[in-house]
Amino acid sequence: MTLIDGRAIAAAITAEVTETAAKLRESGTAPTLAVLVPTDDDATAWYVRSIERAAKKVGVDCRVVQLEKPTGEDVTRELDKLSADPAVHGIICQTPLPEGVTLDDVGAHIDPRKDVDGANPVSLGRLAAGLSTYAPATAAAVLEILKREQVALSGAQVAVVGRSTVVGKPAALLLLGENATVTVCHSRTKDLAAVTKTADVLVVAVGRAHFVGVDHVKPGAVVIDVGTNPTPEGGLVGDVDQAAVESIAGSITPVPGGVGPVTTSLLLRHTVTAAQA
Repeated sequence: MTLIDGRAIAAAITAEVTETAAKLRESGTAPTLAVLVPTDDDATAWYVRSIERAAKKVGVDCRVVQLEKPTGEDVTRELDKLSADPAVHGIICQTPLPEGVTLDDVGAHIDPRKDVDGANPVSLGRLAAGLSTYAPATAAAVLEILKREQVALSGAQVAVVGRSTVVGKPAALLLLGENATVTVCHSRTKDLAAVTKTADVLVVAVGRAHFVGVDHVKPGAVVIDVGTNPTPEGGLVGDVDQAAVESIAGSITPVPGGVGPVTTSLLLRHTVTAAQA
C-alpha cells in the first residue's frame, strides 16, 4: 500500500500560488483573504492561525475578523461588509456559529465571486450545473489529490461515504464532472460494505473515527480519508481504520498529512484566482 503524501501535494500547489501572487503584487493587487471568526473555540483559533501562516508564506494578505459573542445578524452584517469591500478577494466564515444559526443561513451573504470555500448555496448550485465556481476547498482537495496522483477517473466506480454540502455532495459533483460513476452513501445506506467494496476509489467523509474497515475496501482501491477525529491523547485519526485496510488498499491518504494540507493550499489558490478575476 502507498501512503499519499498530502503535504508534498500542498507544497507543489503552494509554489504555484506563490508565483501567481507575486505577479499580482507587482501589478498593484495584494491578494487578500478575509476570515470571519464568530467564536472563541480553541480548535477554530488553531486552524485560523494555520491559515494565517500559510497565507503569509505565499504572499496572500490574511485579514482575521474576530466577533465577540455575535448574533446571527452580526455575522451576516460583517459578511455583507466584506463582500462589498473591493480590497477583499476571498471570504471564509468559520464555525461554530451562534446558537440557532447555520452556515446555510449566513453563506448567502458571501459574494459568490469571493466565496472561496463554496459556502453560498449559489456556489453549490453552479457546481451542480457544471458552471464555473469555487467548490468547498475540502471537496476540491479530494479531486486535486486524485488528479495529482494520476488516478484514472473516467469510467471508474467511485463511492463517496457522506452527503454533507461541505464535502460529500460537492465531491460527488466534482467526480461526476470527471466522468466517474459515483455512488453517494450515508447513514441509511443498506449494507454499506457491499456498496463500497465495488469502488475503485473510496472517499470517506462521515466524521466517525475508524468507521471504515477492511470489509469496506476493494483490493487495490484508492482511499481518500477526509476525517479528522480528535483522540483523547490530543492526536487525530481518520474515518478509515488505516491499520486495518493497509493490507488491501492500493493507496490511502493519511490522517494527519493527507487531505488537510491540500485543503488549506486550495483556499489560498482560490483567493489568488479571485484576485486575478
